[in-house]
Amino acid sequence: MNKLYIQFFLLLILSIFGACNDEWKEEQYEHYISFKAPLDNNGVANIHVRYKDAAKSTFLQPLIVSGSTNNESNFSVQVGVDADTLNVLNFERFQNRKDFYYQQLSSNYYSFPATVNINAGENTGLLAIDFSLKGIDMTEKWVLPLTIMDDPSANYKGHPRKYYRKAILRVNPFNDYSGNYSGAALLTRMEGQENETPVVKSEIRSYVVDENTVFFYAGNIDEERQDRRNYKIYATFTKTGTVTFRSDNPSIKFVVNSRSLTKPTI
Repeated sequence: MNKLYIQFFLLLILSIFGACNDEWKEEQYEHYISFKAPLDNNGVANIHVRYKDAAKSTFLQPLIVSGSTNNESNFSVQVGVDADTLNVLNFERFQNRKDFYYQQLSSNYYSFPATVNINAGENTGLLAIDFSLKGIDMTEKWVLPLTIMDDPSANYKGHPRKYYRKAILRVNPFNDYSGNYSGAALLTRMEGQENETPVVKSEIRSYVVDENTVFFYAGNIDEERQDRRNYKIYATFTKTGTVTFRSDNPSIKFVVNSRSLTKPTI
């Protein structure tokens, strides 16, 4: 009798596994189209673009086809700019503090094709965004908000969740000198409190001006200050290994001990 029970349970288990395996032959999810642009804690997806004075830089933004099986269709996905989502993001995060708002990148700084093709047998496509960033003012927090456009006549469906069908790209140009520098040696004292304990910043972020110049904010100023543009310090790097510093705001009384600093040879 026990042998009969054992045989019965073995047959039952095999039939369950067989049914599960058959299920995976069929699609479990819709083949929705979405961006691969995960958001950070600030609600944007940071992208880094090489700055070039006289040429374009191309960033490849992935689009993906969701599902448990391979895509078997040819898709021509329409992509557009979505200012409404950026407006909602700004208000939800910053309310009436418009000085904190992300700014939509002007159309003269970028271009991209209206459609992205994803071929049958492929689960990803790439949107080529060409950036021409000469003259951009990085005191603003520039964002390129994108969305997958609805098209009733097309054979694709944008993902129903907005954080998948939209890409909020914060554009961060870089050159050979931009990025984060250690601020451990920078001691900041307030006027009239020179004998007090100085303020120390762990990192100082620098922003692109051109191929050889960056700027950073003086003292403990950062990009969250409404008047931050008044505290920009420019650093220009030369081929001879020197760095020159300047400010375009005389009211901050910026002074350097030497007109230029020589970068040490390693």
